[in-house]
Amino acid sequence: MSDEIIQIFRDAGAILEGHFLLTSGLHSPVYWEKFRVLQYPQYTEKLCRLIAEHFKKDKVQVVAGPTTGGIILAFEVARQLGVKGVFAEKAGEVRVFRRGFTINPDERVLIVDDILTTGGSIVEVIDAVRKLKGNIVGIGVLVDRSEQTKDFGVPLFSCLRSATVTYRPDGCPLCAAGIPLVKLGG
Repeated sequence: MSDEIIQIFRDAGAILEGHFLLTSGLHSPVYWEKFRVLQYPQYTEKLCRLIAEHFKKDKVQVVAGPTTGGIILAFEVARQLGVKGVFAEKAGEVRVFRRGFTINPDERVLIVDDILTTGGSIVEVIDAVRKLKGNIVGIGVLVDRSEQTKDFGVPLFSCLRSATVTYRPDGCPLCAAGIPLVKLGG
């Protein structure tokens, strides 16, 4: 199945090579541009189906994701599971549920995100769900590119596991080689 997932990203032109500044502040020679995949409903539906099928037995009541890519994923996974989909937005240094979105105490919540590198946005959504006393049953991501497996205290499912090297800016060999740093995304 991972060959098929990689092919989706390749067909969409979503695996970029160079010298990239990631949202986490880390640098990487590979950038997974998820929006090149998410622009195609057939790819989004297929990837979200993998997440929905994996967590179907967990009686999910709400699917939550972070802005921005997580909005699309939360909607599509929720649609496939027949539940509501919500998203958490940045409010200063934390994420919160706005726009009338609610998670009731003990509601069974699946958190979804696009690309997992450090897990920062997932942790922020976990905190937002826990603040509302939701019961997190798992986390689903399109691509887990983290160098080491992350432990969020709940089951983690990725459509694709593809460990990708990252560098701190002060130790980046791409910077040392004078390769221009590119910032994509938001």
